Amino acid sequence: MDKADAADTLTGGPRRRRVRGDHAGRRVRGGVPLPLLLPALIGLAFLVLPLVALLIRAPWRSMPDLLTSSEVWQALQLSLVCATAATAVSLVIGVPLAWLLARVEFPGRGIVRALVTLPLVLPPVVGGVALLMALGRNGVVGRWLDDWFGVTLPFTTAGVVVAEAFVAMPFLVISVEGTLRAADPRYEEAATTLGASRFTAFRRVTLPLIAPGIAAGAVLAWARALGEFGATITFAGNFPGRTQTMPLAVYLALQNDPEAAIALSLVLLAVSIAVLAGLRDRWMTAS
Repeated sequence: MDKADAADTLTGGPRRRRVRGDHAGRRVRGGVPLPLLLPALIGLAFLVLPLVALLIRAPWRSMPDLLTSSEVWQALQLSLVCATAATAVSLVIGVPLAWLLARVEFPGRGIVRALVTLPLVLPPVVGGVALLMALGRNGVVGRWLDDWFGVTLPFTTAGVVVAEAFVAMPFLVISVEGTLRAADPRYEEAATTLGASRFTAFRRVTLPLIAPGIAAGAVLAWARALGEFGATITFAGNFPGRTQTMPLAVYLALQNDPEAAIALSLVLLAVSIAVLAGLRDRWMTAS
């Protein structure tokens, strides 16, 4: 037995470290305190009960007829097309923005990051008003778009895409930036030392590394765009077949046909569950 083994035998070093590691990865066992259990159960019921009520009150027998009506199909088709287009826009401009925030040091980067994430906490109606002030016919930029190019965004299908991209892109940027920060930048640096340009290194090395983060961010952005209401109705209006998306159709149907509103809500609920199921390996499993 050498000196290290003897010291470990006397002090219990390795065994003590092993026990500490076992305790670090072990969950708390024993009875749950009642003051914690009751609020937890109330919170769970508060979140789950409305969804269960939606399922209970759903008109299952008339569901096929409700979901195959022309109005519902128009809203569903428009929602899918606009959400996909908004996600594509977010990918084109959001991934480079995430790379800039994660890889480049520049003055005011914290302020830029705060501005990028602001739509996450900004009331959607306020976002719609801000879009009108910026891109409306008399907006800061919109007047030039109208005069020079004849482009009018408010109350058009393109306006729906713009409104949805505005509220959805921060989800993509946050996801991709976090993945970029976790990725080792030395691979990108090694590619540049071998003669590749920065853009080539990004395209051939970094993009494959962060592909899971991009996919997760794109799914989140798509789901957020699909469910957007406030900015869409403020900036694009509620015109059937042109700007009336699924959330807007739910709002309108709730006033005239509650069963149709429940059916449309179930479609959006199914999409949300599918998104969570697709991202369960990333965010829903405990380490």
